[in-house]
Amino acid sequence: MREVSTIDQGSLKGILESLLLVSTDAVSVRELAQAAQADEQQTESALRELSANYADANRGIQLREVAGGWRLFTHPAYHDQVQAYVLSWDKRRLSQAALETLAVIAYHQPVSREGVRSVRGVNSDGVIASLREKGLVREVGKDARQAALFGTTTTFLETFGLRSTKDLPPLEDFAPDEEAQRFIRERLSGRSEAVSLEEVAEDLDEEQELLGSVDELDEEVLDMLASGEGAPVDMDGSADGE
Repeated sequence: MREVSTIDQGSLKGILESLLLVSTDAVSVRELAQAAQADEQQTESALRELSANYADANRGIQLREVAGGWRLFTHPAYHDQVQAYVLSWDKRRLSQAALETLAVIAYHQPVSREGVRSVRGVNSDGVIASLREKGLVREVGKDARQAALFGTTTTFLETFGLRSTKDLPPLEDFAPDEEAQRFIRERLSGRSEAVSLEEVAEDLDEEQELLGSVDELDEEVLDMLASGEGAPVDMDGSADGE
């Protein structure tokens, strides 16, 4: 049985900080405790203290619990500067079409290719394939017609700084009026999966009218997804490009 030792809390926080700096993914408490040869409870306590220390000191980095583990992120307040710097050497960022498709899948998962098409109004097969290659989207099952259903991945959660998809902000909070809220509720309820292609075509004119009222919503949601409310410290561009 592996020996664990009681380490001075200050020293343990230093060890954990070093381990997190060289980690490319979120790391669980168990993994960190094993690497530091420390007790898991003490390790978790040190992580929470370290996270609070960063927040209290208004540091340029934050320590957050995401996707079942812990990871260092840049502070959201410095997003513009970090984005400009990263994009100066990372040319593989997500396109507008990729961001739109990712937003549909994130909020509507599990969803089929036809479900994504009915929301966006265009064929999105190529974009979905690109998102799968980047590790942001994966196949999660089949529907009754044996069509593939897609959902987001752990990489998506890590990239956008989320513990789970429950942390996504409610889209209805951004809706400018009741009509737009109704449109959003119908789409997220799965109605688009239940109706026929003919019904989708009949709804197209009405949806085009609503699009004008939800443009502001689209921009805010896509900005949120693009920024991730703070980027991982070790961003290498692999999940942020087309």
